[in-house]
Amino acid sequence: MTGSLALTVGLAVLIGVSLGLLGGGGSILAVPLLVYVADLPAKEAIATSLLVVGVTSAVGVLPHARAGRVRWRTGLIFGVAGMAGAYTGGRLAGFIPAGVLLTGFALMMLATAIAMIRGRRAAETRPVPHELPILRVIIDGVVVGLVTGLVGAGGGFLVVPALALLGGLPMPVAVGTSLVVIAMKSFAGLAGYLSSVSIDWGLAAAVTTAAVIGSLLGGRLAGRIPENALRTAFGWFVVVMGVFVLAQQLPHQVSTSPVLWAAVGVAAVAALGGASVCLARPGCVGVRLARRTDSRPRS
Repeated sequence: MTGSLALTVGLAVLIGVSLGLLGGGGSILAVPLLVYVADLPAKEAIATSLLVVGVTSAVGVLPHARAGRVRWRTGLIFGVAGMAGAYTGGRLAGFIPAGVLLTGFALMMLATAIAMIRGRRAAETRPVPHELPILRVIIDGVVVGLVTGLVGAGGGFLVVPALALLGGLPMPVAVGTSLVVIAMKSFAGLAGYLSSVSIDWGLAAAVTTAAVIGSLLGGRLAGRIPENALRTAFGWFVVVMGVFVLAQQLPHQVSTSPVLWAAVGVAAVAALGGASVCLARPGCVGVRLARRTDSRPRS
C-alpha cells in the first residue's frame, strides 16, 4: 500500500465517524480527501464519494436501527424523492465543467458550515406538526437530491434539519433516519454519474471499508458525545476546508499567492480559536443545547 493510499484509507475512517455521529458530513470530507490526497479527477472523486457514502450510510443505519433511532416510513418517502433529484443531478454533472462542480461544492461546504455553527434552536424550541407534510417533504427531497447528485455533498446536513423540522423527529432519530435517505440518494446519484465517469473500484473498496468501520464506531458513540457541541467544532473545520477548496479554483497566479495562503492560515487559526472559545463559553449555542440535552432524565 503506497503512502498516499494508506493516508487516504486512514482518513476515510473520519468519513464514517462523521456519518455515524452526525448523520451527514461524509461527502464534505470524502471529496477533498479523494481529490487532494488520492489525486483523483474531480468528477471521479465525486462519483467515488457517492459510492463510499452510500455503502457507509447503509451499514451505519444498523446501530441506529437496533437502538430504535430510525423512522423508516419518513426516511423512505424522503429518500425516494431524493433519488429522483440525485439521479438527475448526476446526469447533469456530465455536462458541467469540473471546476464549476468543485466551486459549487466549496460553496455548499460553507453554507453547510454556517448551518452547523448556528445550531438548531428552531428545531429544539418550535412546536412541530405531528402529521408529516408529504408534499413539502417530496419537494425538499428532490431539491436536496439534486444538490447531492451534482456536487456529491449536502445530503445529511440538509436532510437532518428537514427531518427534525418537518417530521418533528428528535435529533438522534433524525440522524438515524437521515442515513436511510443518504444511502438511497447516494446510490441514485452514483447511477447518474456512471453514465459518464469510471471508478477505480480497488481504491473505492478500500476507502469504503475504512469508512464503514468508522460509521459503526460513530453509531456506537452517538448519544454519548454532546452532538451540538461536536457539530459546532466540526462546522469551523468545514469552514477551513471550504475556503481551501474554493481557493484552489482561483486562477493559478492568485491561488499560489503567499498573501492568499497567509489569509487562509489566519482564517484557519481564527476558526479554530472561535471553535475553542465557543465550546468553552457557557453561552455557546452548541454547548447550551448539548447541556440542555444532557440534563434530561436518562432512561
